[in-house]
Amino acid sequence: MERKERARNNRTLRLEPGEADFLRAGILTEKDMTPSTDVTDRTLNGDLLRMMDYVPDGFADLIIIDPPYNLTKNFNGLKFSSRTQEDYAEYVGSWLPRVCGKLKPTGSLYMCGDWKCTSALQRALEKELTVMSRITWQREKGRGSRTNWKNGMEDIWFAVKNPDDYYFNADAVMLKRRVMAPYKVDGSPKDWDECAEGNFRLTYPSNFWDDISVPFWSMPENTDHPTQKPEKLYARLILASSRKGDMVFDPFLGSGTASVVAKKLGRRYCGIEINEEYCLWAEKRLRLAEKDTHIQGYEGGVFWERNTLMFRKRR
Repeated sequence: MERKERARNNRTLRLEPGEADFLRAGILTEKDMTPSTDVTDRTLNGDLLRMMDYVPDGFADLIIIDPPYNLTKNFNGLKFSSRTQEDYAEYVGSWLPRVCGKLKPTGSLYMCGDWKCTSALQRALEKELTVMSRITWQREKGRGSRTNWKNGMEDIWFAVKNPDDYYFNADAVMLKRRVMAPYKVDGSPKDWDECAEGNFRLTYPSNFWDDISVPFWSMPENTDHPTQKPEKLYARLILASSRKGDMVFDPFLGSGTASVVAKKLGRRYCGIEINEEYCLWAEKRLRLAEKDTHIQGYEGGVFWERNTLMFRKRR
């Protein structure tokens, strides 16, 4: 595996010499699988459609899916090519019904997408589950465009198997925002807290999230995966739609964010990823999570607005 030269303060995860063999021992490949293999708290390395044969139906309380978007992208030597809307819809349809079959009757599912593929994802989901909402989150990363509007948003579709019986805990995902124009009644704060660190208000999150930072070189969760999702983003999904001890399943695991966050938050996990090096990154992150359960931007049981937690600690 080629090692990149890094700046001294670059905290991007990398594999040290000799680590790969040690980490590889914790990964299950198709040759390791039997119908009775327990996939709880495991990383499965292989083709999605083949490895799903070993994941029981009705297995997951929560499924998080971050599939390839309809873009040409190189995933560590495995190239996904942009295609027509019809062909992309056919691609999603080739695996989504089977993935939905892994969901418990009371389970929930979140699926990520961007503006170019989101309509295909919605239509595919509506054939299998009940769509409850579309979350849009601000993806503040990347350079601007001189010929079009810079894409600064992504979607997450929220769907459930039974709209009359599913778990959702809004109190677990409260957002702490700075109050810029404090309002008082009879001299006392109204719906906000006044403290030495500043003025803050606890609010329930809407389906527009503008407090998420995409992983970058100075964050220890960062990897070289080209479409890595932030731990803070997945923490909100997992806390809202699962209980401690529940099973979180990610069929496009990538560098392991869903499994890592599930572990940090006391859930069980299972992920499938076709690229071996990404699986190794996931395994290393899972081992690091045994000693460090911190999730950047989530502290004290609440999600802090972008940059406010850092501001509070500096005061």
